[in-house]
Amino acid sequence: MCTTCGCGEGESRIEGDEPLHSHDHHHEHAHEHTHSHPNTHSHQHHHAHGHHDHHHDEGEARYVIIHHHHYYHQGDVNHYYYAAPSAEPVAAPVVTRVSAAPDEEDVFQPTVDQQDLHYGQGVAGTHAPGIGQQRLLKIEMDVLSKNNHLAEHNREHFAEQNILVLNLVSSPGSGKTTLLTSTLHLLQDHLPCAVIEGDQQTTNDAERIRATGVNAIQVNTGKGCHLDAQMVHDAAHRLQLPDNSLLFIENVGNLVCPASFDLGERHKVAVLSVTEGEDKPLKYPHMFAAASLMIINKIDLLPYLDFNLEDCVANARRVNPEIQVIALSARTGEGMDEWLAWLEGQLCA
Repeated sequence: MCTTCGCGEGESRIEGDEPLHSHDHHHEHAHEHTHSHPNTHSHQHHHAHGHHDHHHDEGEARYVIIHHHHYYHQGDVNHYYYAAPSAEPVAAPVVTRVSAAPDEEDVFQPTVDQQDLHYGQGVAGTHAPGIGQQRLLKIEMDVLSKNNHLAEHNREHFAEQNILVLNLVSSPGSGKTTLLTSTLHLLQDHLPCAVIEGDQQTTNDAERIRATGVNAIQVNTGKGCHLDAQMVHDAAHRLQLPDNSLLFIENVGNLVCPASFDLGERHKVAVLSVTEGEDKPLKYPHMFAAASLMIINKIDLLPYLDFNLEDCVANARRVNPEIQVIALSARTGEGMDEWLAWLEGQLCA
């Protein structure tokens, strides 16, 4: 989930997790909830249900997705539960309203620079309506501490097997998948490779990778805007990576949230297309500050664009003076030798 919006909570899916079309199961459960609040009211409810011998037709959905979203408004917390279409009838969305104490902090006021508003200059570096900065900071610390613990576990596991793991991050359409397919065609006869593909929906990119002959697994994040360490852990175990191999993680196309989430990789590689503009590192500084390498892709389009390559590199190094830069075209192959040499250097490190 994202540290402030809670996006995608309970909605991620990894290939192979879908239940079978035909299955028999029976379960009963009862719940009792008692809520007590300062305004002295409480309520209880009980329910039980069972399911028997569900057989899904070919045209019916194979799994149910439940979304849990939390909206904060004037001291109340609203819990919305939605169920996706499935073979079983699904009740209408249930809305429960639970009283919550208002945030004790004052609502954050943006910094005003002439007529421009800056909402990212509080201690939390972000903003959410009705939530104070200290509370936002605590939410972020709680989420990231759990993720970082899992990421360290991943990193130890990869180190034990001498697996080089690279996390490719970019905005949508930068050419990450094309870069990967071109790279895999050049590497797969010399080095065991695998790919974890992250997208909100579809298995399109994983299918493109598998068409090269390289093993890949798709992780769909639903409404989630990034991969996290748990998703990578689960996918990596399904891939059964051999020792001394190379694992590429193609993250969800997003230059914001993936910057904060360690997956256990050795390096983040930021891919920027020349069609995006040379000021992208300044607009999204956290991502380029977190990256070890910036790949400037689609340089075959430079004759047709108003893009200054030198300015782009200078902007990236204003954010991250140590960042390495490779300019290439995954389509024509120009610059790919430098990229392969960088990979070889990391494999030997």
